[in-house]
Amino acid sequence: MFYEIRTYRLKNGAIPAYLKVVEEEGIAIQKKHLGELIGYFFSEIGPINEIVHIWAFTSLDDRETRRGRLMSDPAWQAFLPRIRDLIEVAENKIMKPAAFSPAGGTRPV
Repeated sequence: MFYEIRTYRLKNGAIPAYLKVVEEEGIAIQKKHLGELIGYFFSEIGPINEIVHIWAFTSLDDRETRRGRLMSDPAWQAFLPRIRDLIEVAENKIMKPAAFSPAGGTRPV
């Protein structure tokens, strides 16, 4: 299993607007294509104005296929402008769980 961890730093004060539009419209489109949402978070303490969402994929090919379908969906293309201007910095990581992780994993090669 691979986990995609997407972190966005939003403009000051933009978290409520961002979460509202994602909840009302965006998350349904994402779930339709991306599959397993592990969690969607916003910062309370530490770096402020931060959103983190984590998605699980069976393989990197699975992720590529699913992300490709999302990006080609006209509903997603229409939705993107609603959040794009709220995001200042975006970071993306692909992580694998360690063998002892509750998520179950493998030992590094």
